[in-house]
Amino acid sequence: MNNAVLFLDFDGTLVPIADRPDAISVAPSLLPLLEQLQVKLEGRVVLLSGRATADVRRWLNPSNVRVVGSHGLERDGAAPRRSAAFDECLPYLREVQVQHAGVIVEEKPFGAAIHFREAPDAEAACHAAAVHVAATTDMRVLPGKMVFEIKPADGNKGTAIVAMMKEPAFTLRKPVFIGDDVTDEYGFAAVRDLGGAGILVGPERETAALFGLEAVDQVHRWLTQACEETA
Repeated sequence: MNNAVLFLDFDGTLVPIADRPDAISVAPSLLPLLEQLQVKLEGRVVLLSGRATADVRRWLNPSNVRVVGSHGLERDGAAPRRSAAFDECLPYLREVQVQHAGVIVEEKPFGAAIHFREAPDAEAACHAAAVHVAATTDMRVLPGKMVFEIKPADGNKGTAIVAMMKEPAFTLRKPVFIGDDVTDEYGFAAVRDLGGAGILVGPERETAALFGLEAVDQVHRWLTQACEETA
């Protein structure tokens, strides 16, 4: 780990996935662990989340850890803004939310996500709505765990990692990315191509990650051990 750049997903990796995005639980030990690890790795820890940067910091606001949100689109304070055309389409998503109890529409700086974890029977309706809005606004649909994200066509966690690895503090280092969702596969592929490694959290599946951890608590133990080894 002494030569690593550590990229960490948030939901499903550092915190357990909840039925609703606003119902997660953050372990009290996580914040000091991340801040300590950032010191040990001399600033080479990055939180890389699908959530908006401000939303991650609302739950977990490390003083010395970089947070990159919106699947890498919010980097260094920059983020694409939703277009007027997209905002005009939001009622279409809201209608699905009204028609199917449990569906949640989450607005984001670049677009939106429509969650159906509490309404699994609404998957087809959510997908149709997401595809319609994306096609209307020249965006793309990014499927995740019980969610469809509508986002700009360019940019994902993989392209964000590639860009950040060109920064002077990160060059000649080995990138490690820990994530759980299918949306994290872009990151796993990127670190593999850069000579690093991905770590998949959760059940085994076809993946570009080279290693695996079973659950969030194992991630915390792995990070604790990594912090001790870099001492």
